[in-house]
Amino acid sequence: MNGSAAHWIRSAIGVACAAAGGAAFAALPVGAAAPDFTTQAALGGKTFSFSLAQALKNGPVVLYFYPKAFTSGCTVEAHDFAEATPKFNALGATVVGMSNDDIDTLKKFSVEACRDKFAVAADAGGRITRQYDAKMMWGLDIADRVSYVISPQGKVVYVYASQNPDEHVKRTMAAVEALKAGAAR
Repeated sequence: MNGSAAHWIRSAIGVACAAAGGAAFAALPVGAAAPDFTTQAALGGKTFSFSLAQALKNGPVVLYFYPKAFTSGCTVEAHDFAEATPKFNALGATVVGMSNDDIDTLKKFSVEACRDKFAVAADAGGRITRQYDAKMMWGLDIADRVSYVISPQGKVVYVYASQNPDEHVKRTMAAVEALKAGAAR
């Protein structure tokens, strides 16, 4: 492919993303059963096996997909979730981030960006990302920026999809608070 064709393709992708507002084009709908999974994860630089079913026994789970560790938007989002994790925990919720980064990268990311506050899980090959319909639309084998709140019963109760990392924490926190308020009635 010559340089001008490659430039045209990159430009077309950029225009498509801008027209879409950066939002994900697909995600599991509210009310869907959240696909169960177990995968390697890192917290505080140490690896462990993360099980969604096990985490749901303790309360709701905020599962957020992000494209790539140590990129600017993903680092901002991780910092935001790290700051909010104590409040999520006080509401009984577990926070876990998910990307297709390898576990060694995530061990570092869990310390530097997540500040030892919450786990980040490895989705090598993108199987979990595809199950959650959180894959980038233009064929890259990476996750889009999609956040889910999953009830202890394993149902998706909230979905937020936007490439802008700024609103994910605020919106998922509001959903967890609403879930807790509904359970308290």
